[in-house]
Amino acid sequence: MKTIRYYLLAALAVLVAAACEHKELCYDHTHTVDVRVVFDWKNAPDAAPETMSLYLFPKAGGEPLRYEFTDRRGGTITVPMGAYDALGLNSDTERLHFRNMNRRETFEVYTREANLLAALGVRSDDAPRAEGAQDERAVAQPDRLWCDCAEGIELKRGVAGQTVTLYPSRAVRSYTVEIRNAENLKYVKGLSGSLSGMACGLLLDKKEPTAEAVTIPFDASITQELTGITGGLLAFGPCPQADGAHKLVIYAVLDNGEKWYYTYDVTGQVREAPDPYHVHILLDGLPLPKPIVNGGGFQPGVDGWKEIYIDITL
Repeated sequence: MKTIRYYLLAALAVLVAAACEHKELCYDHTHTVDVRVVFDWKNAPDAAPETMSLYLFPKAGGEPLRYEFTDRRGGTITVPMGAYDALGLNSDTERLHFRNMNRRETFEVYTREANLLAALGVRSDDAPRAEGAQDERAVAQPDRLWCDCAEGIELKRGVAGQTVTLYPSRAVRSYTVEIRNAENLKYVKGLSGSLSGMACGLLLDKKEPTAEAVTIPFDASITQELTGITGGLLAFGPCPQADGAHKLVIYAVLDNGEKWYYTYDVTGQVREAPDPYHVHILLDGLPLPKPIVNGGGFQPGVDGWKEIYIDITL
């Protein structure tokens, strides 16, 4: 019995030694290299994100490697040797979500569904839609986003001063809205707006908007002179459809409880803007009704939304 116990203990010792030796090989640091990562902001000199992320996609396949930087200019990381593609983007975001992240070419950013009339405190299922956009989902605006990609990065052992440099540029577009000559704004309790026909997401490799068309809500406010309305939103860009239309809707709740919405076709201004990343939508006229004065004006009521379609004259 002692002999058998001795051989069992000896065998167990061999197995433990083998396991320890295997573990040491797995953590052999000679298979990694130190790499300096540089985010060069020459293409977005005004950008000031708080944090950055770097994704390295192994050319041999497998899960991407992710590294985080608290300095927007980059830093030094330790990476397994090999060939990679790279994607860098700011990570100080709240509304952005990601999918199809295993390859640089399929890496997509998108936003979740949103209440179309959250700014007015009205249920989304009570929100009227512009003609042609009835089936579009309402989604939240994206956060500001800057990114860049690189491919064919070779990280080798024994090579000093290896550097990965990326040049982030703006990936999200801004749309400002200005409506002049709006009437009776002093009787308005609340305002909001929406823009239809926008892209649901963005493929970051080439900054290509994705194919699903969505409607994006935005806040609107009355100018100090009570003669106009301003607003704005961020978006991934127009949905890439040849016949895609864009309708801008202004929702107004009046002091007496009436609800009105005004629809403008802004397809031309969205699609033909001189700078597609900074689009200014300029409109003229919003004929809100005037309350009852000495028996004239509109009659109070709160049943449903009342629509007015506005022909653009600018």
